[in-house]
Amino acid sequence: MFEGFKHVQIQTGDPDVKINLRYGGKGPAVLLLHGNPLTHVTWHLIAPRLAEHFTVVCADLRGYGDSSKPRGKPDHSNYSFRRMGQDQVDVMEHLGFTQFMVAGHDRGARVAYRMALDHPDRVRKFASIDIIPTHWQLTNMKWTYAAHSYHWFFLSQPYDFPEMLLSGKEEYYMRKKFAKQGEGKFSAETLAEYMRCCTPEQIHGVCSDYRATLHVDFPMDQADFEAGNKIKCPVLVLWGEKSHTQREFSAREAWPNYAANILRFQMLPCAHYPMEEAPDLTYQELHDFFKG
Repeated sequence: MFEGFKHVQIQTGDPDVKINLRYGGKGPAVLLLHGNPLTHVTWHLIAPRLAEHFTVVCADLRGYGDSSKPRGKPDHSNYSFRRMGQDQVDVMEHLGFTQFMVAGHDRGARVAYRMALDHPDRVRKFASIDIIPTHWQLTNMKWTYAAHSYHWFFLSQPYDFPEMLLSGKEEYYMRKKFAKQGEGKFSAETLAEYMRCCTPEQIHGVCSDYRATLHVDFPMDQADFEAGNKIKCPVLVLWGEKSHTQREFSAREAWPNYAANILRFQMLPCAHYPMEEAPDLTYQELHDFFKG
């Protein structure tokens, strides 16, 4: 996987965090961000093809993969999407890119959403894969969605309740989570990588991420929503027709409340993991959007 890519770890502005990533190709910069419980490896079927046209950076978010996993602060601020986004801005600047395009899936899309709001001078285009904006989702969530997406509220419970319950059961939890989302079309190699990275340290990072969503990110998004602040760069919205996102929400209804320049909505024939379930179509959508 990732033939021709360089594998490095880059120090961010936070002395406690280095970001693990692979990068390769040439041309305009594209940053690819993964979701939970994945790592940058989820892009292995797409990144090499994009690298024929772009300089592609595939990074592990803080708390995930082989990136640093600092202990969550009492106020959860060091795992907010703002802080996680700043990590990636630092990484891109270190690589020589003060402007770049970004695609994010799941948690990575939420990080990229905040980056596009906080850094409009840096994020040129934003592609969201299979999320509804956090503020809309939490404000309009029905009990049926909450029951399916219980992990939002389980993982966000105070330290160290979820960590202790998952201790020693990390692989069981991962397999149940993948199965709940339609099982995906993970290769044995990528699945082994996700299992390798599901350590107690990553579980704590994931829990810290979800705690920050409720206690830091939602109030931040609420303030932006009330102020009418929207993403101004061009936006592509992709989602899976068999995903939980599609079953309970309308992307076409939600996203215009948060992004002012949506160029395209597109549903893909897959569940929650388009990069691995529908890689050809996902690649084509991203290529056309970033190239256009």
